[in-house]
Amino acid sequence: MKEKIKIGIIGGTGLYELEGMDIVEEIYPDTPWGKPSDKITIGKFKGKLLAFLPRHGRGHFLLPSEIPNLANIAALKHLGVEEIVAFSSVGSLREEIAPLDFVLPSQIIDRTKSREFTFFGNGIVVHSTFGDPFSKSLATRIEKVAQTIGLKLHTNKTLVCMEGPLFSTRAESKVYRAWGADIINMSVLPEAKLAREAEIAYQMVCMSTDYDSWKEHEEAVTVEVVIANLQQNGVNAKKLLAELIPFLGNGEDLSLQGSIKFSVVTSREKLNSKKLQDLEYLFGKNFL
Repeated sequence: MKEKIKIGIIGGTGLYELEGMDIVEEIYPDTPWGKPSDKITIGKFKGKLLAFLPRHGRGHFLLPSEIPNLANIAALKHLGVEEIVAFSSVGSLREEIAPLDFVLPSQIIDRTKSREFTFFGNGIVVHSTFGDPFSKSLATRIEKVAQTIGLKLHTNKTLVCMEGPLFSTRAESKVYRAWGADIINMSVLPEAKLAREAEIAYQMVCMSTDYDSWKEHEEAVTVEVVIANLQQNGVNAKKLLAELIPFLGNGEDLSLQGSIKFSVVTSREKLNSKKLQDLEYLFGKNFL
């Protein structure tokens, strides 16, 4: 469609659309990095166009390490998305972050091992800043909406991203606590890094399902526990999102737009012409 879709929603299991959203169309685009996880649902809600992308595919058939993150972010960027709110289940590493609590992380610790993590390379070297991996503007708006609906929300927390698909050992869980991490998941990376490279403001909303494996007096985390809490978290996520949509896509955080050209360190005469063609899908022509 010709109209830009400025709001991107990346959902976890079951968060594929909103009740009351008018479906405009579903698309499954080809990108230079392949196809996204599943069809992207374009909808209109409270007068706003938004793009819903199921991270693991509808029915949750993709492992964290199998998610086509480059295609996901590229497809959203090509639609015109300026802000992404991404939802994810997490394990809690802190007593005060109970199951069913929501968390807005402000920092990330990377423990992934085997994922594609950049749009660049193959003749184009880019070093983007990532000191603050999330959008403070988005976080502020989300926090205000959470307060209005009475949602318990923790802010300014550190999220560790592990490879998976198995959950942590108790020893690993204790190490992450010692490092200062507050929550853990398998999906924030490379998603957040790619959004940064694509010049899209990004904030993950984390939903606690369990206490990971660090609490000695409790059973280690099981899928049954996670699924039960995940379903309730999905209900709360939809309540939050329904109230949040009017505050998204209004041009409040465009701070990253046009920034990537200042991060390219490769000499112009060395730039890979084929790679530049691929990058036109993201940035248009003559972005450097």
